[in-house]
Amino acid sequence: MPMKPVKPVPSDIEIAQAAELEPIVRVANKIGLGEDDLDLYGKYKAKIHLNVLDRIKDLPLGNYVDVTAITPTPLGEGKTTTTVGLCQAIGAHLGKKVITVVRQPSMGPTFGIKGGAAGGGYSQIVPMEDFNLHLTGDIHAVTAANNLLAAGIDARILHESAQDDEKLFNAFCPANKQGQRHFPPTMLRRLRKLRIDKTDPAALTPEEKRRMFRLDIDPASITWNRVIDISDRFLRVVKIGLGPEEKGMARETGFDISVASEIMAILALTTGMEDMRERLGRMVIGTSRAGEPVTAEDLGVAGALTVLMKDAIMPNLMQTLENTPAIVHAGPFANIAHGNSSVIADQIALRLVGKDGYVITESGFGADCGMEKFMNIKCRVSGLRPSCVVIVATIRALKMHGGGPKVVAGKPLAPEYTDENLDLLGKGLPNMAAHIKNALGFGVPAVVAVNRFASDTDAEIEMVRKAAIAAGAEDAVMADHWAEGGAGAVALAKTVMAACAKPKSFRFLYPLEWDIKKKIETIATEIYGADGVDYAPAAEAKIALYTRLGFDRLPICMAKTHLSLSHNPELKGVPKGFVLPVRDIRASVGAGFLYPLCGDMRTMPGLPTRPVYYDVDLDLKTGKVQGLF
Repeated sequence: MPMKPVKPVPSDIEIAQAAELEPIVRVANKIGLGEDDLDLYGKYKAKIHLNVLDRIKDLPLGNYVDVTAITPTPLGEGKTTTTVGLCQAIGAHLGKKVITVVRQPSMGPTFGIKGGAAGGGYSQIVPMEDFNLHLTGDIHAVTAANNLLAAGIDARILHESAQDDEKLFNAFCPANKQGQRHFPPTMLRRLRKLRIDKTDPAALTPEEKRRMFRLDIDPASITWNRVIDISDRFLRVVKIGLGPEEKGMARETGFDISVASEIMAILALTTGMEDMRERLGRMVIGTSRAGEPVTAEDLGVAGALTVLMKDAIMPNLMQTLENTPAIVHAGPFANIAHGNSSVIADQIALRLVGKDGYVITESGFGADCGMEKFMNIKCRVSGLRPSCVVIVATIRALKMHGGGPKVVAGKPLAPEYTDENLDLLGKGLPNMAAHIKNALGFGVPAVVAVNRFASDTDAEIEMVRKAAIAAGAEDAVMADHWAEGGAGAVALAKTVMAACAKPKSFRFLYPLEWDIKKKIETIATEIYGADGVDYAPAAEAKIALYTRLGFDRLPICMAKTHLSLSHNPELKGVPKGFVLPVRDIRASVGAGFLYPLCGDMRTMPGLPTRPVYYDVDLDLKTGKVQGLF
């Protein structure tokens, strides 16, 4: 249905609640899906069955566009808004098949500083309240699965400490009324791992019983935290096991935010139900006292985790304000995880749009974070290759990189940002050029989208355009999709479509055969511009451990600040002369990557002095949500 933007532009939630939504079945019909392909969650959202992939597997792939950004301010630069506006332009205004594919936001930022992530102005995914809150419960499923595994770890340590090998055997393989015992499927998997070729529990020798049922987990080695989808700094470090029944079992651990869970990364990277079952089983939670890795499969919980995740693996179908289709699935952060929506969602979308259609996805934060991981991790797993990269830039962010005053969420911008200042802007342009260089390094064309704000001047936009072209971009196009919807991004859409038609020569930044340090140092020097890498003793120990265990052939998922090309959020522009500190490295073996922790990176955010939740309420007369943005 045609959208009629009004000025001044109302709040995001007012626009979203005034939108004329199409029934989700009708949206599905536009891309070749029927009601039998969906599980409906009300009138305006649905899950897409995985067997759709089998039906469309022989259809040609469409054009694949990744939307990324320059190094952002703490306010964000409108990457999702640009993603949605671009799709609305391609679909509703240029008449091409298009599907938006984005992540589901965590409720941590939604109620913290940043607010929601449905886009903004007249370029949003709707219903935005559903999008920003529970949606269809996928993040809750991740939370439950993660915490079931965490509970299983501590319960196993407790029970092994109080029982001998025979009692453990009787507990894990209890006899029925006929005195018969059997192995459940997860135990058969462990038997194969241990190379014990037996299927009858009664045939196990005492030594085999010990190997099979005593994991002997070293509490000091446990890397698996509990999670919650709320920003709560007081849960970063906690002590558990303080109850009288757990006497002597106390240990220090912590909580991460749910979207930092390895299970969320698996949801985003899996290619199907069977693959997800295997990945969940491979997750390493620590080591035994003998130094051997202990997995979720060893704990016997991988099958149950799969059951908890069996609905979450189905992508969620929604729509934009201009009724073009949008798939929302998975939500890993890009600074502490790999920051991209799911492989399954992209695979479905690319075949549904066909060879002349477009799938527009987005990678979290700047190109040094989400885009690098999109290329080196996501594309490596999926086998898909991007047609074009769109780099979102704003005049305000470029001025910040030129030495402008500090940008603080909740505080008005300084005059340097709202008045024309070509000198300040010019000093910040190297940051954009660095991101263009990084995108071109993967062998795909890059287009800069200048997300327009009301205070931007024509002279400033023209300066950005010239600098972008000089750095190797196809063009830099001003887009006013926030105020005008898809109509404001038609010029951008035409430029992106032309870029997709150009030849490309995709390449990864590094081969998996390189050792851990060489891969880390390549990312640090070529993407971030570091002079080198400094490894803390804990990181050195992990490199030695993971190499011994055979994890050294995994790709690297750097955990670092998104507010700088470096590890230090205070260093703006294009930092020089720094050494990247790696304080620790963790293994997400199920997801399939190692993640070095660079600088003071935290996996649980905290709330600000005035969280966004102050503005969120329910209109008790109409039942409408208020205050979300």
